[in-house]
Amino acid sequence: MKRSELEHLIRAAGSIANDPEIVVIGSQSILGQFPNAPPSLLVSAEADVFPMNHPELSDLIDGSIGEGSPFHELYGYYAQGVDERTATLPQGWRKRLVKISNPNTLGITGLCLEVHDLAISKYVAGREKDREFTRELVKHAMVQRETLTARESETHLSAELRKVVKARIARDFKEFRM
Repeated sequence: MKRSELEHLIRAAGSIANDPEIVVIGSQSILGQFPNAPPSLLVSAEADVFPMNHPELSDLIDGSIGEGSPFHELYGYYAQGVDERTATLPQGWRKRLVKISNPNTLGITGLCLEVHDLAISKYVAGREKDREFTRELVKHAMVQRETLTARESETHLSAELRKVVKARIARDFKEFRM
């Protein structure tokens, strides 16, 4: 997905939900802070979104411009309507959202996760695609270990999962010797 495609999804989701603010919490939220992110981070054809002021309309977005919709078939990318519980995020993540608001969004503001908050959500999820994503963030020096460690400590996790997340962070930085 390219930044212009995410802007299109933000515009469409905002219009569908009649909400001027659309939160982007999935991997493609990287495009908020890094509009020209490396291609290795842009492999997904979907953006996980929810309307900030009308989160109950996420299903409407999903049904209108989600996977398999005419929108998806026409453009090759789509929005997945989610809610804020879809990702495990550090405390204070809302204060750090990165705004996308320009002529392409037609008055709708995209609110994308800050890169360290995004990384923590990926470290927690721990699927192979999430592990590849975090490795790429570290490889391209887009995250700092100290900030990740601080954010991990601000995330509600079980003791067992906290150990796993710490180990995943350590592994990535050891792999790239940062």
